[in-house]
Amino acid sequence: MSDAVMGRAPSLDDLAEIAERAFAELPEGFRRLAGEVVFRVDDFPEPEVLAELGIEDAFELTGLYQGVDLSRRSVLDGSAHPSRVFLYRRPILDEWAERGDVTLEELVTHVLVHEIGHHFGLSDDDIDAIEDAAE
Repeated sequence: MSDAVMGRAPSLDDLAEIAERAFAELPEGFRRLAGEVVFRVDDFPEPEVLAELGIEDAFELTGLYQGVDLSRRSVLDGSAHPSRVFLYRRPILDEWAERGDVTLEELVTHVLVHEIGHHFGLSDDDIDAIEDAAE
């Protein structure tokens, strides 16, 4: 990643590129099940999102799933909006710098998989249990 090597923080586009590569490297079945989820990278969540979630510090939210998860979806759903996964650049970079024990690519992959897990209808506890079992 040239910006990181040059001493600059990765841009929104850089993080989007990392996320696209991370998604492409996931197992084909996982990607297929993810379907038409739209990925978006923003610097921070919108203030309304933080208020809805009861989060005061924007650095506490690295990603977010918005949509109707697969366990609740019906053929009768006429949702005009596709499911979306948001990755928040500044909180991700902050966590990456604080931790120092993972690559940026590993952290982005972790956040991406976590949010796609919500698309599959998994709770945070379900996702944590899967991650713990994989370690």
